[in-house]
Formats: sequence, structure tokens, C-alpha cells
Amino acid sequence: MLLLAVSMNAPAAVKAGEPLPVLKGEFLTGKAAVLPEASKGKVALLALGFTYASRFKVEAWVGRFRKDFDHNPAVTFYEIPLIGGMARMGKWFIDSGMRRGTPVADQENVITVYGGVDPWKKAVGFKAPDAAYLILLDAKGIVRWQHNGPFDEAAYADLTTQVRTLTQ
Repeated sequence: MLLLAVSMNAPAAVKAGEPLPVLKGEFLTGKAAVLPEASKGKVALLALGFTYASRFKVEAWVGRFRKDFDHNPAVTFYEIPLIGGMARMGKWFIDSGMRRGTPVADQENVITVYGGVDPWKKAVGFKAPDAAYLILLDAKGIVRWQHNGPFDEAAYADLTTQVRTLTQ
């Protein structure tokens, strides 16, 4: 019966032109986070990572994105570590470590997701464990752009074009 419940809540494939499937987690502040609801009204870059090592790729993308778009109130971002397996048992330890390493002003830009990792891997076309999986949402929560991998100038140029088009 549990298997049936999990499969009924599994996200559909993430596809451009379609709404983002609901993604539930928790902001580092401890408040519940639900996407795409949390990003409504803003263009949002979601940077998902599935391993500890993926955080470096996520941070590279988000760092550059913030440099270019932090000044724009119509744009936001979320770093989203998806944590499965036995690591879920270390939630308190993991979250407290992330809070220590994240400025208070940025803690509502980090959403931790514990469990339900495999359906999200399938939804984003998971191939490389340590890659960043990027999704750009428009202000209504519709997927407008996707990419996965390490930081790449050509892909970033495409991302910035999309963001500028969506914020005009």
C-alpha cells in the first residue's frame, strides 16, 4: 500500500511549457516550502543537487546568476539539495551545517528536500550524480528552460536570454 501512495505522489516529468510538479521541502529557516507556489510572481531559477559533490556545481550556477540578477526584484533563485537514503537520518545535522554556512538573508533561498529523491531524478532526466539540475520557472510556475551539468558559458547565455525575455 505504501508503494501505491508514493507512486501517486510522484512528480511527472519536468517539461518546458508545463507547470512544475509540486516540490515540497523546508527552507533553512524551518518554514515549509512548496514550489512552484513559493516562487509565484517571480522568475525563478531552481538549482537542484542530488549529491554532496553537486553542491559545487549548484553554487557555481547560482553564484553567477546572483551576480547578474540579484538587483532585479522580479527574479529569484532556490538552491535545492534533494537528500535520500540513509542521509535522511542526519537531517538535523545536515540542516544545522547548512544554516551555519548560509547567511541568514539567504536561508529562504535554500530548500532541503528529504525523501522522494528517485521520482525527482526521473522527472529531471537524471544522468550524472554530481551535476547541477537547473529549471527556470516563469512568474506563473511554468517551466521555461532546463539544463544539467557543470557551469557552462553557452548554457548560461541561453539562461540569461530566457530570464530577460520573461522579465520584460
